Amino acid sequence: MAKSKRRKRRRRPAAEQGQPQRAARAERRPPVEPARRSAARDQRPAAPWGSFPLQELTVLVGLVILIVGFVGSNPVAIGVGVVLGSLAGLELSVREHLAGYRSHTFLLSGTAFVITVGALFYLGGLVLLICLIAGAAVFVLAFLGLRNLFRRASGGLTFKVGGLRG
Repeated sequence: MAKSKRRKRRRRPAAEQGQPQRAARAERRPPVEPARRSAARDQRPAAPWGSFPLQELTVLVGLVILIVGFVGSNPVAIGVGVVLGSLAGLELSVREHLAGYRSHTFLLSGTAFVITVGALFYLGGLVLLICLIAGAAVFVLAFLGLRNLFRRASGGLTFKVGGLRG
């Protein structure tokens, strides 16, 4: 049985391999690392509970309770359904905002406004005008703080919605 012989390739020295051409091509290419960082920022942040569809199930339960409330003329069930659906959307917007994926500054500041006005009016028993003024102050402070938070998380952007960046 004849054994076939393999030839080993001899490596050429770097001067023969066309090193100047490779260096010129490397200079024209954009650096790899910033592209990886921006690609990671352009992906929706993962939920802390993994792949379990908690948000989708919360919306589904909220819708079912909302429909039951409308059919049975039950205002408490309608309120619970609206709150469950709102909490699911609010959780997603908080996660995206803190990760620097999308700016939800206005939505989150508006949530702080609604909670402040509701708490002062219903729990505190204050006059509505005072509640609205306090809510406006909370809105402005939350807006400024959340915008700065998003700026740090996104790498300097003040807003990022769809294809718009600023």
